[in-house]
Amino acid sequence: MTATPTPDSPPPPARRPGDQEAIASRAVDSPPVDPIGAGARVAEPATAADLQRGTLRVLVVSNVLGGVAVASGFAVAGLLAESISGSTSMAGLVATSTTLGAAILAVPLARLARSQGRRVSLTAGYLIATAGALLSIVAAQIGSMALLLFAGCLFGSGSASNLQSRYAATDAADPRHVARSLSVVVWATTIGVVVGPNLTGLGGSVGSSLGVLPLAGPYLFSVVAFGLGLATVWFGLRRLQQVTPRVRLERQPLTATFRRVMAIPHARLGLLAIATAHSVMVGLMSMTSVHLRHHGASLTIVGFVISGHVAGMYALSPVMGWLTDRIGRIPTVGLGLGILASAMTVAALAPDEAHGLTALALVLLGLGWSACLVSGSTLLSRSVPEDIRTSAQGLSDLTMGALASLAGTAAGPILAHLGFHWLAVLCACLLLPVALLALATRSRVTDALA
Repeated sequence: MTATPTPDSPPPPARRPGDQEAIASRAVDSPPVDPIGAGARVAEPATAADLQRGTLRVLVVSNVLGGVAVASGFAVAGLLAESISGSTSMAGLVATSTTLGAAILAVPLARLARSQGRRVSLTAGYLIATAGALLSIVAAQIGSMALLLFAGCLFGSGSASNLQSRYAATDAADPRHVARSLSVVVWATTIGVVVGPNLTGLGGSVGSSLGVLPLAGPYLFSVVAFGLGLATVWFGLRRLQQVTPRVRLERQPLTATFRRVMAIPHARLGLLAIATAHSVMVGLMSMTSVHLRHHGASLTIVGFVISGHVAGMYALSPVMGWLTDRIGRIPTVGLGLGILASAMTVAALAPDEAHGLTALALVLLGLGWSACLVSGSTLLSRSVPEDIRTSAQGLSDLTMGALASLAGTAAGPILAHLGFHWLAVLCACLLLPVALLALATRSRVTDALA
């Protein structure tokens, strides 16, 4: 039976272009889920709006702190590994272990979010990352490379929590503004990734004054920032948790979640768009500094190029969120893929000494990644049924982390044997299957609405 509208009822919202995808695939946005209480539903609109505003404030603060913590440690991880091992070839292993740790821990943290709520899951993630930062300091003090790699895996939990925060921002969001809510949390990372590396010198001085090796000093800031992020989530979300009751959901095996996600066209596209964009970004970005140094760029130029890339990744994410809500999720995925393709084209055609063109390619690379991450994450979250939503989100973070680790590992030999230009060409080739899938999915939407 259809409810009869009353004079006091608000008019129905106008349909936006992005809503067609959900209608065609029957993946209608389900009722808002309490981001704190594992499936809890919000009873009143006013409460839902208050819950969302409070959730976003807490997540923005925690993501800034988490970004500072991750960037502080990541900035010196390679140098610390080289110092302990005495080998330049070992320098990248800590970054790889951190990426793998983030990927592996994404699934159990998602399951924890599903059973205990976002508050418990995010707190646990930051707690594990704090332990990783502390163990990194211990590894530096005793000169243990094995312990440093293990600590790097635990440290990756901070990245996993930061990534999960973007999904937590969508749980109680207005269906018309899901992407914008997600993108605000992604944008908050900008502050962390800018501030964190600039604490390296201060961290070394503080570490020396406390008897810690200078290269391990920045991890002290990681410990403090992770601890503050942990407290922000635990105490900030506790007050919000009292708004709604909790509803327990049955646990879904990861393989079952994967099959169900791949059976939903929009969810499949969202998953693959995120993973591919992240892999391409990591593959090209990880070798850019090496390429620049091999062709005469100073460390100042390298820093400028990487800073431009990071700005492209995060600074305009609210714009990508607005576009996703305005023109639709699949069109924004297509836009992101197009920007990534243009980045690969510039990188492939730029002369070796044209550092300005390389910088342009890296900015475009960041912008394309941002568009795909925001639109793909929104597409995935709102296309899957509620009972597998958090599991699908964990699967997405696992997939993007694992594939990015492979891309980063393969990028080195490709650069050594084929060069930077061919690396860009091969990365561009990875975009083609996802672009074709986006076109096919979009065509299916059009046919369904015809």
